[in-house]
Amino acid sequence: MVSGALRCGRGTRRSCGVRSCAVCVCVCVCVCPQVPELQKTTVRIQQPERVMGVISAIKEQGSSKLQVISDFDMTLSRFGCNGRRCPTSHNILDNSRVISEDGKKKLKDLLQHYYPIEIDPNRSLEEKRPLMVEWWTRAHELLTQQKIQKGDIAQIVRESDVMLRDGFNELFDQLHKYNVPMFIFSAGVGDVLEEIIRQANVFYPNVNVVSNYMDFDDSGVLKCFKSPLIHTYNKNNSVLQGTAYFQQLSTRTSIILLGDSMGDLTMADGVPSVENILKIGFLNDKVEERRGKYLDAYDIVLESDETLDVVNGILRYILMET
Repeated sequence: MVSGALRCGRGTRRSCGVRSCAVCVCVCVCVCPQVPELQKTTVRIQQPERVMGVISAIKEQGSSKLQVISDFDMTLSRFGCNGRRCPTSHNILDNSRVISEDGKKKLKDLLQHYYPIEIDPNRSLEEKRPLMVEWWTRAHELLTQQKIQKGDIAQIVRESDVMLRDGFNELFDQLHKYNVPMFIFSAGVGDVLEEIIRQANVFYPNVNVVSNYMDFDDSGVLKCFKSPLIHTYNKNNSVLQGTAYFQQLSTRTSIILLGDSMGDLTMADGVPSVENILKIGFLNDKVEERRGKYLDAYDIVLESDETLDVVNGILRYILMET
């Protein structure tokens, strides 16, 4: 890309000297040469100067003030590979050998019915929430009927097609090295996603997970899912009440938030005294249709980007000792 050029998300490529770009979404190369990853063609930013101001403020505050709050499925894990969808933590169970053929069909039917609702940009969150509760509840009931063994989880993950995004090692390693807490707030299956992280050898002490966890009986057989139920659109204080995590990190007033859904935007609502927050959104599906809402909601939008390059580039700059 030519130095000084910027990419307009709703228009064409123009130079920094052009002032008629009021409605365009831009990434300006000259705004932050310290983070060259922002030049990637997958990057769209609506307010580049403000975003760089936030990044600079987080850097100035230092690593001792920083925490990362992230979704898991389709955010830390990949959405697709070579034209094929990668599984979520729920899908890993749904498609595994421990689920009967009838169970697989019913779970697939639920997915095909509710997923279009989940990502429909024309439905309000108020309309979606009860339907997501309905989906998660029915799916968990079906999984419970399968009598899943706790001892099978590790092998189920090993046999799956799950993939973490390219660059996950650097992300987890950097945060661990600089003692930056990483809070994973997931509407997936906690037992499964923890096993994914464990098998990737990045489940460090600074990683904390809140998700839907299985409850096993004394024989190690799944009997139900523990409360509260976490779905795509209730990732907020309502399910974090009673957890001391954010209170323990009250001095961590700078946040990098990673998500792939409009529901992920509330994941930091439980953090007291936020001073700086940078919201990075992965727009994986129906990109053209949902671009506008994502650009209005997230500071940085990554379109069909299966890597963590931009996140790692920003962290390298923030954590780099000056």
